[in-house]
Amino acid sequence: MNMLMIGTTEIIVIVVVVLLLFGGKKIPELMSGVGKGVKSFKDGMNGLDETSQPDGSNGSSKKNEEKKNES
Repeated sequence: MNMLMIGTTEIIVIVVVVLLLFGGKKIPELMSGVGKGVKSFKDGMNGLDETSQPDGSNGSSKKNEEKKNES
């Protein structure tokens, strides 16, 4: 089971390889893209949760009420 554990040496090697492959200037752009993708995925998952209500409604009236309250 110890073979699956990642230690500090492995993390340092991974970081160095990423730096060599992409360079220091590209990494913030890549991480920004990854962050936007994760945020979009979370928003999509939250949208699925809101639209699938157990009472059979599609949740659109709830969204409209929330938008009215924000205004």
